[in-house]
Amino acid sequence: MTAEEIIAFMTFSIVAAITPGPSNIMVTATGAAVGFWRGLPCLLGVGIGMASLMFSVAIGLGQILLSHKSITLVMNWLGAAFLLWLSWKIATADTTATTKEKRAIGFLDAALFQWINPKSWIVSTGAIGAYLHSSSHGLGFQAAIFALLFFLAAVPSLLVWLLFGASLERYLSDQATARIFNRIMGLLLAASTIFILA
Repeated sequence: MTAEEIIAFMTFSIVAAITPGPSNIMVTATGAAVGFWRGLPCLLGVGIGMASLMFSVAIGLGQILLSHKSITLVMNWLGAAFLLWLSWKIATADTTATTKEKRAIGFLDAALFQWINPKSWIVSTGAIGAYLHSSSHGLGFQAAIFALLFFLAAVPSLLVWLLFGASLERYLSDQATARIFNRIMGLLLAASTIFILA
């Protein structure tokens, strides 16, 4: 990739990672629930999960999966079911528990979620369609570069969401405020299933 292509891809990746979506809501809610440090595994899970999806789409696995409508349909329903379950968990989270007692969304859950997150698939297929060169370096090399660059762009973008959530933690010590926040975050996450099933 040329320097101009790297800048263009990084710009695309930053915009894709920082714009609102299910993963951003998940990272924000995690930061608000358990704070910055305990929210980092969730953030890293999103970044690694997305990078691994980007790599797989670039080497062709994504195209194979997306070419089978039944697999795409199953992935959409699994994604919607997971989001609704997560929405419920966030909306009904125990507001009496201390930050240390609350369970954070972990690295593995956040990483695996990227594989059923429609926004992740749209971003990956769009990026690969726009930036992959069939006549350039080997496919595996390009896929690894895309994955690495996306990860490097996603981490600071997701940090914004994690810091935003963590900054709300002190305001959520009041149980009534925490309940309202949890329900709003749960509803926003549940609403994102409309885009999966539309």
